[in-house]
Amino acid sequence: MSELTCDDVLEYQDLLKLAPLFILKRMARKRSNLVKKFESQVKDYIENMDSRHQEKLHILLNSNIDDLQTLMDEAYRKTNNKQFKILADSKNKEFININIEELKKLVNF
Repeated sequence: MSELTCDDVLEYQDLLKLAPLFILKRMARKRSNLVKKFESQVKDYIENMDSRHQEKLHILLNSNIDDLQTLMDEAYRKTNNKQFKILADSKNKEFININIEELKKLVNF
């Protein structure tokens, strides 16, 4: 596996739905570091990932944010999931970057 696909993104749409739309929108606007806020849960999740998901995470952490946002936009068009729309918005590029950089600090593979 060398790159992420829209289907990879769609696998996690249930996780996105855990964040109510208005909260995700506010956090993105404030450029909040959600990974830091939920560090223990994120660490636990990462530690319990299978090798396939670890590989996808590694690819995500090394992906271009514009490419990730393109995948989020494609996922939004397929599902109409507004959380994808928020993440695809170019105004939220810094929010995504902040959280990816924080994730990189937590990953040990």
